[in-house]
Amino acid sequence: MTEPLAFPALTPRYQLPLLFAGQSQREVSVNAAHALIDILMHCAVLGEAAAPPPEPAEDGDCWLVGAAPQGAFAGRAGSIACFAGGAWAFAAPRDGMRAFDRSTGQLLLFRDAWRREPIPDLPSGGSIIDVEARLAIGAIVALLQRSAILPSN
Repeated sequence: MTEPLAFPALTPRYQLPLLFAGQSQREVSVNAAHALIDILMHCAVLGEAAAPPPEPAEDGDCWLVGAAPQGAFAGRAGSIACFAGGAWAFAAPRDGMRAFDRSTGQLLLFRDAWRREPIPDLPSGGSIIDVEARLAIGAIVALLQRSAILPSN
């Protein structure tokens, strides 16, 4: 006789709650899953913060929790914190996750930690100045900024 399939209570990647047959108050699990999906889908944060802002502007405001979290963010370093329904909800990032930082206009990539690419120094000085090369390098940096790979100053 084969054993019946055993389902976990949460999805493996983002810990979304699953429903079970005969479960009471299903709406609690469904609402919790929807709240996490809302944070993760097309993730955009207002910036990075170690502690929650004193007064979130509105439901749906999301922040990247800094390396030394405090207050309601304590113990959630690197997480995405989103204010909804008068409370903070948190989503733990997974490798490959991307988030758009609205404060810098930059896409962030999570690979063991959130990665931000710095703006490279444009060439200056030297004994021979190649104007065309400098223009090309400047155009490449501008393209990377418009593509949200580099911050836009």
